[in-house]
Amino acid sequence: MELVFVHGALVRDGSWWWGPTAEMLRERTGVRSTAVALPSCGETAPDDVAGGLVADAAALRGVLDGLDAAIVVGHSYGGTVIAEAGTHPAVAHLVLVSSYLPDVGQTQGGVMSGEPDPVTIADGGDGTVHLSGYDAASFGARFLQDADETVQRQAWERRTAQAAAAFVTPTSTAGWQGVDSTYLVCQEDRSTTVALQRSHAARATRAVDLPTGHHPFLTRPDLVVEQLEAVLHRG
Repeated sequence: MELVFVHGALVRDGSWWWGPTAEMLRERTGVRSTAVALPSCGETAPDDVAGGLVADAAALRGVLDGLDAAIVVGHSYGGTVIAEAGTHPAVAHLVLVSSYLPDVGQTQGGVMSGEPDPVTIADGGDGTVHLSGYDAASFGARFLQDADETVQRQAWERRTAQAAAAFVTPTSTAGWQGVDSTYLVCQEDRSTTVALQRSHAARATRAVDLPTGHHPFLTRPDLVVEQLEAVLHRG
């Protein structure tokens, strides 16, 4: 068994985001983690960015092709990537962290637009979009209020432009359907409302509330690992 992590939108370096949880999980269970490099976030070849959601889903499938069995964890936009990747025989379980389980035909942008205070993004003029109106302090206050200043600064340094196609491409399948899944509702999330989280959590097999902000794998890895251990125990 291996764990595959799919990070959220408008950031890069999934291994860093998942790092504290990956280390604790490996120490406690021996399970190793892999973070998917998302083309839409510029983590592969420059020409791959334009592929948007479709390229990201292909990247996830490529990682899974090399595994016999995996727990796939999707954070935020990562859940949309999981949906578009479709079913895969290596997927044993899904864990969705403040994430999305979109139906066929939904877009990431459409889901986000229903929020009362959606994250502000701007057109980069080159087929990409980026976070707009934030500085290091306001970014930390919105996305990582339960992290210390060092972690907030390191997270700020990992923001990136992303293909607009990641936000406007309708999903063509719903890879979360028919797979045992656990949804982690982040009760103190300032990025995705609890109401939106619960609407998507209702599509998962089960939901668990965590007293955290948007990134519990950074701020409370112990709580995330506890849920992953429960997944492993269920087999």
